[in-house]
Amino acid sequence: MSRANQNQADMFGNTDAVVKFVLEGHDRGVNWVAFHPTLPLIVSAGDDRLIKLWRMNDTKAWEVDTCRGHFGNTSGCLFHPHQDLILSVGEDKTIRVWDLNKRTSVQSFKRENDRFWVIAAHPEINLFAAGHDNGVMVFKLERERPASAFYQNNLFFITKEKHVRSYDFQKNVESPTLLTLKKLGSPWVPPRSLSFNPAERAILVTSPADGGSYELINLPKDGSGAIDGTDTKRGQGNSAVFIARNRFAVFTASSQKIEIKDLSNATTETVKPPHGTTDIYFGGTGNLLLITPTAVHLYDIQQKKSTAELPVSGVKYVVWSNDGSYAALLSKHNVTIVTKTLEQVSTLHETIRIKSATWDDAGVLLYSTLNHIKYTLLNGDNGIVRTLDQTVYLVRVKARTVYCLDRNAKPKTLNIDPTEYRFKLALVKRNYEEMLQIIKNSSLVGQSIISYLQKKGYPEIALQFVQDPQTRFELAIECGNLDVAVEMAKQLDRPKLWSRLSTEALAHGNHQVVEMTYQKLRQFDKLSFLYLSTGDNTKLTRMAKIAEHRGDFTARFQNALYLGDVNDRIQMFKEIDLYPLAYMTAKSHGLTEECQSILEATGLTEDQISLPKIGAPLTPPKPLVDTFKANWPTKATSQSFLVKALLGQVEDLSLEDEPAEDEPVEDELAEDDTAATSNGFGFDDAEDK
Repeated sequence: MSRANQNQADMFGNTDAVVKFVLEGHDRGVNWVAFHPTLPLIVSAGDDRLIKLWRMNDTKAWEVDTCRGHFGNTSGCLFHPHQDLILSVGEDKTIRVWDLNKRTSVQSFKRENDRFWVIAAHPEINLFAAGHDNGVMVFKLERERPASAFYQNNLFFITKEKHVRSYDFQKNVESPTLLTLKKLGSPWVPPRSLSFNPAERAILVTSPADGGSYELINLPKDGSGAIDGTDTKRGQGNSAVFIARNRFAVFTASSQKIEIKDLSNATTETVKPPHGTTDIYFGGTGNLLLITPTAVHLYDIQQKKSTAELPVSGVKYVVWSNDGSYAALLSKHNVTIVTKTLEQVSTLHETIRIKSATWDDAGVLLYSTLNHIKYTLLNGDNGIVRTLDQTVYLVRVKARTVYCLDRNAKPKTLNIDPTEYRFKLALVKRNYEEMLQIIKNSSLVGQSIISYLQKKGYPEIALQFVQDPQTRFELAIECGNLDVAVEMAKQLDRPKLWSRLSTEALAHGNHQVVEMTYQKLRQFDKLSFLYLSTGDNTKLTRMAKIAEHRGDFTARFQNALYLGDVNDRIQMFKEIDLYPLAYMTAKSHGLTEECQSILEATGLTEDQISLPKIGAPLTPPKPLVDTFKANWPTKATSQSFLVKALLGQVEDLSLEDEPAEDEPVEDELAEDDTAATSNGFGFDDAEDK
């Protein structure tokens, strides 16, 4: 609309459109055309069921060739962004791949009921999308996992161009091409697996093309020169692995058989695997791991029988630890760790697809997903090592370096921090010396490691990692470290924290800390009860003074009762005009003169005062100072023991050992006048305090 208003005649903003080339060749309507990303080529698809290739220059365009094979109208086509391939879709319900140079069909895919209408390529990664009658399908054209194997300090891998190369882990150097594998399978189908035989310096390579094939090739001794293998043995099979220095096994899925062959490619033995076997892997010398959709079998070749079986579904890869003691069974979303006798050790589940795995020298499994490198210990504890910018395939871990291959089969090294999983491993193995070393020399912090230590029952170790006062307090309470808990409570100074600390200290029998928390919380009744329990009459007397200054008659009576101070109780009853109670108290304790004084003050006679039947006078209980002051019972029983003792339900309160002398305690009630006033006791002079 904007351009129409500017009197522009067409959508290109020009008043005249000039036809540069007219490409004639299709007999019926043309449905799609596409340019090559770098070359002067055009591809087109039409209702005449043909895919046509055109070339152009500055002056003309002409037809180069035609790709025939579709049985219905062709709806869309495009050039592969990175390879010499053409992709096309049609109403014959197929996706077809064509060799750009030979113009021959390479691959085809067919849906049952849906016609394809459009196809598109991702500009950067190996993904394509095709639209059909019922939706869109996104697919890869080829396998991206590079075939590789490592031995000692060397990694052997196959590049996208089907060249065999090696990489030295110590020197971080990639070798020139050792071999070319152009004759293995289809040129557009990458090899599936590579197995290395160090004794013979030979490799065993498999390809899924043409129903599956393998090649046995000796690597050149000098490690230089791009050469074709001169002494190459070939055969048909879906999987092939070395099982000994002079034997290898070949599995053929269609016939469900495993052939054991020598290095001359002669079959020495034939094995019938369990029904439904889909793949084979090395299972230790003389053994194979046989993969079925629902289980993994450990097969002894000499005995010709399965010696163990583990029900685990969808296993795609097997990765052995460096010492051969454990193996990791990788499926799409699960990792199962087993022993060499196929006993399950642990398993974990990932929501994102698992791509690869490798073991470090300490026995920790590192595995990669689409966007993370993670670890798992043998006991199932796991975590994240680092994030990834692009998907990689792990091949080895050494110290703080991960060696891997990317999707272009290029060796890469990634730096990692193994502190977290090494610390957890040391914790599992109870290697406290290494744990202490890690705590001192690393910056291992974070809520995850703290939570892990708490979960595993090591809050005292978690305490070493934490600086936050609140978290330190929680951990100190959990592990019973009262010194740290007191320090943090003083720093935070919150009533809830003092209350929790008092409960914990009471459970531990630390009455000095209990006293301090009660003072902080102004819990005078509990302080009095504590002093009664420890037999501290001096502080009980002080608590009675405090109650008198506060005008708290209940607390005053309680402290007088604890102290056995009859006169103070009588005086308190007089002050609040409870003369009958004062008289009763005096009478029950045989204080005749005091009784007469009360009668004279009230103007009553003894007959006018109604008295209940008076029993034995109230006397304070025996202090528990010998029992609790220096050596309280255990945390589990101290509170109940204290209550029983006060109720007279414990016959013998003596201890086998003599109690230790009390350590001096900071007494907040014995500070100077200013502190007393600030603490809320309201005293005017030190004597009253």
